[in-house]
Amino acid sequence: MSSIIYLIPTLLDENAAQTIPAYVMQAVKDSSVIFAENERTARRFFKKMDRDIVIDNYEWYSIHKAEAEVLQSFREKIKQHKNICIISEAGCPGIADPGQVLIAAAQQMDAIVKPLVGPSSILLALMASGMNGQQFEFLGYLPIDNYERVKRIQAMEINSQKKNSTQIFIETPYRNNQLVETLLKVCKPNTQLCIAAELTGNNEFIKTKTIAAWKKDKTDFHKKPVIFLLYCGS
Repeated sequence: MSSIIYLIPTLLDENAAQTIPAYVMQAVKDSSVIFAENERTARRFFKKMDRDIVIDNYEWYSIHKAEAEVLQSFREKIKQHKNICIISEAGCPGIADPGQVLIAAAQQMDAIVKPLVGPSSILLALMASGMNGQQFEFLGYLPIDNYERVKRIQAMEINSQKKNSTQIFIETPYRNNQLVETLLKVCKPNTQLCIAAELTGNNEFIKTKTIAAWKKDKTDFHKKPVIFLLYCGS
């Protein structure tokens, strides 16, 4: 009997439990091993979703960046035909997440991989942006070095116009405002920028405007979880 690897979506906002379908916890109960990006927050998430769950009945492993030792333990559990949950820190495992290394190993070992429905900040932001959802790229974090960052932003504009593609990227929350300032300085006035902050939360904010229009808006995004989307129509 093959192991089942459940990819467990988790909350983007701790007060948005309604965004997780009930069948997700059924998958957790069908498993005996948990590989979590952050064990502490994963435990808290499970307790929020089901007060009666006995968390210590599971075998727990921290993913971090899926070091060789963690990967070996994961493979051993598959060989033992155990059902396993992989859970990200926020959103969906395998999407901008170190869990993808484990998922690749599961595929190589012919385990059954079951992705479960839940909130993805990348997709939610794209859905609400009004930008091109047929052609898009997720680029992760931009370079920290200012010179390299400017070069990357300029390249994104060129790439978006050339491919008619939405460019999606993120930043460490405490550097959000600095990134916005750089975007406003570097990008062309007619380039569209969507800023999606605190998705699924009570203070959810999603706005798409031209760079020229954003220059008139001084919204503060400091220390907020944000997804940025940039689009230059062809």
